[in-house]
Amino acid sequence: MSVFFLIRHGANPAIGNFLPGRLPGVHLNAEGKAQAEKLAERLRRASINAIYSSPLDRAYETAVPLAERLGLEIHTRQELIEVGIGAWTGKEFESLADDPVFRLYKGFRAGTRPPGGELLVEVQQRMVSEIERLRLENPHQRIAVVSHADPIKTVLAHYAGMPLDFLLRIEISLASVSVLAINDHGPKLLCVNSLGEIPDFLLSL
Repeated sequence: MSVFFLIRHGANPAIGNFLPGRLPGVHLNAEGKAQAEKLAERLRRASINAIYSSPLDRAYETAVPLAERLGLEIHTRQELIEVGIGAWTGKEFESLADDPVFRLYKGFRAGTRPPGGELLVEVQQRMVSEIERLRLENPHQRIAVVSHADPIKTVLAHYAGMPLDFLLRIEISLASVSVLAINDHGPKLLCVNSLGEIPDFLLSL
């Protein structure tokens, strides 16, 4: 059995202000750095064998304290990157308030493509393909994956057998941990959006 700890990055200056998308240079702020340190403490007993991260700064920086605590290298994978939002990248939320496509995206995310960006089914395809690739590369291991809210939601939806239209029903908070186990008989979602200590039963899988 492979166990994945799916981690959303910590707080940064974009939260609530603008859509960072894949902008470089969006770093964790003081709150995000504290969240990353707390995350490392929460996962100290999880027996993680490998750490993979989106290449974006805010995700990689979230992984650093965990990697330092566990003495592991961080492997960046392009497939774990944030949703491509094209022309909306870097836009303030206020500037998009009257954009009809953005309003559609907020309500029907699965069926609306950002201008020049990705459909969520494309995000899901690359994310799930990467999870399966990591499972083959790290058989029967415990793997931390640091990514972004919507990409993580697409993974959870796939393995739960949920349509992407239900994505807005899943909450993935900053610095949260969701746990997915996959064995030869199929997947199990063991924990979603945890912000506290990892339950003991997950430590003995």
